[in-house]
Parts: sequence; C-alpha cells; structure tokens
Amino acid sequence: MTIAALITWIVTALGGFVLLGTWLSRGGLRARDAGASRFPPGLIFGHFLLATTGLVIWIIYVITDADALTWVALAILVVVAALGFAMVGRWRRDRVAVAAGEATTARPPEQHFPVAVVYLHGLLAVITLVLVLLTALGVGS
Repeated sequence: MTIAALITWIVTALGGFVLLGTWLSRGGLRARDAGASRFPPGLIFGHFLLATTGLVIWIIYVITDADALTWVALAILVVVAALGFAMVGRWRRDRVAVAAGEATTARPPEQHFPVAVVYLHGLLAVITLVLVLLTALGVGS
C-alpha cells in the first residue's frame, strides 16, 4: 500500500498542478475586483504547500521505512483534505450560481477549472488518504 499511496499522491499532485496553473493563469492573484478569485491566496498556497510537504515526508518514509512518518504524513494530509473540501465547496457553490445565471460579474479564475480534473483530483485525494491511513495502521504489511 505504501507504493500505491505514493503513486496516487503523485498523480493527485499532477492534477493539483493543472488546477493551480489554471488559477494563476486566469488571474487568481488579482485584487478582489470583478472577476477576481473567490479563493484567498493563503487557502490555495496553504493547500499546495502542505500537500507538497506531506508528499516529501511520504517519499522519505518510503526510502527510510520510519513508521512515525506515516502518522506525520497522515496528519498533514487530513489538514490538506480539509482545505481541499473548503475549496471544492466554494467552487461548487459558485459554479451553480454561474450556471443558473445568478452571477453578475465576470467568472472568477477557479470557474475555469476543467471539471473532470477537479473531480479526479478529489477522488484520488480521498484514495490517497485512505491508503496512507491503512499504511499507518499497518494493514497489508
């Protein structure tokens, strides 16, 4: 499960890079004016930096087999997931408003995310979290 978690984490990160790149290229760092992001930069970059830190810790765990690192990676991943759920909740709410024609301003950068990438990123993140938890619990070892 250790390697499966590593693979899903890396693929999840690739999807995250697509989303981050889209957000940045569509003006995600602009001031909060018409069409500006509804995601605070701290939320986006906190999610990214914590996920990256967790992945690096997981890679170190794979190399060293230091069991304590599984729990550290899991704790970080839980925080990353909470930030991700906050973002996807806001994204879906805004997406419904845009689809219903209720939005009166230009589309914010996150509304340009490829829908399939958002859902695949989330699905793989959940799978990664489960695999890391199972590894930390010693299941399958």
